Amino acid sequence: MSLSRNPLILVADLGSSSVRGLLFDGQGREIPGSEARQPLAPPWAEGAEPGPEALIRGVLDCLDRVVDQAGAMAPRIAGVGLCTFVSNVMGLDREGRPITGLWTYADTRAAPQAESLKRLTDEMAAHQRTGCRFHPGYLPAQLLHLAQSRPEVFRRVKRWLSLGEYLELKLFGQTKVSLSTASWTGLLDRNRLTWDRPLLELIGVKPEQLSQLAPSGHFLEGLKPEFARRWPALARAPWFPAVSDGAAANVGSECLDPDRAALTMGTSTALRMVTDRPPEKIPEGLFCYRLDHKRSLLGGALTEGGGLYQWLLNLLKPGDENEAEKLLMEMEPDSHGLTVLPFWSGERSPGWAGRARGTMEGLTLATGPLEILRAIMEAVALRILAVYRLMEPYLAPDHEVVLSGAALRNSPVWRGIVADALGRRLVVPRIEEASARGAALLVLEALGIVPDPRAVDTPLEYTQEPDPVKHKLYCRAGQRQADLYRRVLGS
Repeated sequence: MSLSRNPLILVADLGSSSVRGLLFDGQGREIPGSEARQPLAPPWAEGAEPGPEALIRGVLDCLDRVVDQAGAMAPRIAGVGLCTFVSNVMGLDREGRPITGLWTYADTRAAPQAESLKRLTDEMAAHQRTGCRFHPGYLPAQLLHLAQSRPEVFRRVKRWLSLGEYLELKLFGQTKVSLSTASWTGLLDRNRLTWDRPLLELIGVKPEQLSQLAPSGHFLEGLKPEFARRWPALARAPWFPAVSDGAAANVGSECLDPDRAALTMGTSTALRMVTDRPPEKIPEGLFCYRLDHKRSLLGGALTEGGGLYQWLLNLLKPGDENEAEKLLMEMEPDSHGLTVLPFWSGERSPGWAGRARGTMEGLTLATGPLEILRAIMEAVALRILAVYRLMEPYLAPDHEVVLSGAALRNSPVWRGIVADALGRRLVVPRIEEASARGAALLVLEALGIVPDPRAVDTPLEYTQEPDPVKHKLYCRAGQRQADLYRRVLGS
C-alpha cells in the first residue's frame, strides 16, 4: 500500500448487497489495496426481517481488515465516516436488545397502512413538511403496521433505531442521528429540523423513542474499551453519524448543485440532485430529503435495479452473463413487443403505489428469456425517464447526468438503454465507490480539511452518448408504459 497525502479517512459503507471498508486520503482519493469487502445475501423478500447482528459483524470484520491492512499508516486515520442504506428500522427493548428484525425499504407489507394514513391525515401537507409520501418503504406506515400486527411487541419497544444508529450504540453506548438518515424515515420536519410531531402522534411513537438529531459537525468519540483495544488507532478518532448511501453518492460523484444530477444504480436505483434552495412546493412524484443543515436532496427512487437484474438472470437462465450481454446488445430498442411495469417490490417514485406488482403485457409463444430480460431493463429505464422529467425543471439548462453504481458501470447494454431513454449524455467518473468516497469527503469537510467537496477533482472515465432516433422510440414506449400504468393502477 503506497503512502498518500495526510490525513486518512476510514469509511464503513453498509450497502444492501455488501459491506465495504475503505481508506481515503485528504483529497478523497481511495488508497490502493485498502478495501475490505464482505458480500451480503440481501433477504429483501416480502416479510423478511434480517437480524441486525450479522450485518454488524460484517461491518466490524471489515474494519478489522482495513485497520490491519493500513499497518504503519493506521495512526494517520483522522476520522471515521459511515454510510448505510436507509429507510430501515428495528425496535429495541429497555436493555438495548433488538426485539424486532430489521424492516427495510423493500418490504411492502405496510401498503395497507400507507393507504390508511392517506385517509387519516392530509398526505400532501405531510409531503411538504417531511419531503416523503405515505409509502410502505417509510417509517410512518411501517411502524403503524407493527403497532397493528404485533401490538404486544410494539408496546415493549423502548427505542426505534436504524442500522447505523445501532452500530453507534454498540461502539459508543450512545447514538445521534444525522439529518440525512433522519430525513429518509419520513418522520423529519425538513424545514424546522425536528421530528414531525403530528405524524409521531398519529402512529403512537414518542419523540424520546427516536435518537436525538445530530447538530452540524457533530461526531462521537470514546469507543467502548473492548473496541478501543481492538482498534487502538481509532480509539481517539472522531466517528461521524451514518449518512445515507444515496446522499453520499451525490457527494462522491461531485453532484452538489443543479448543474449535475446523480444517477445511481446498485441494488436499487435513484436519480437525485443537491440544492441549497429546494422548491417551494415539492412535486408529488419526488422526494426531498436533507443532506445536512444547509443542503437538500431532490429526486426519486426505484426499488428495482441491479437486484432485479440478478434475480432475472437466476430465474430466466439466459446463459453465460457475458454472452447474454452480447446478445442483448444486438437487439433493437423496444423490439420485443412487451410493455412492462417493473414493480416487483412495489412502486416508489413517481407514483408511490406501494401495492403495485410487476406486470407484463404482450407475451407470445415467440417470447424468449432475452426478450423478457431486455424488456424489463428498458422498463426500468423508462421509470428513470419519468423521474427525470419531473426533476428537469429544477436542473440547470446545460446539466450533466453523472452515473455511479455497479449495475450500470458493469453493463454497457443498460448504460446505452438509459442514455437513449433520457436523451442525455451520461458522464461516468473514474470512481468505483461513489458512496464511500462521498462519506469520506463529508468527514473531510466537517474536519475543515476540504472546505468544499466541489473543489476536489473528480476524474472522468468516459461518457455515454444517446442516440436521438432510439430516444424517440423510447419516448413512444414510455407512453405505452404510462397507458398500461393507468389501466392497471389508475391515475
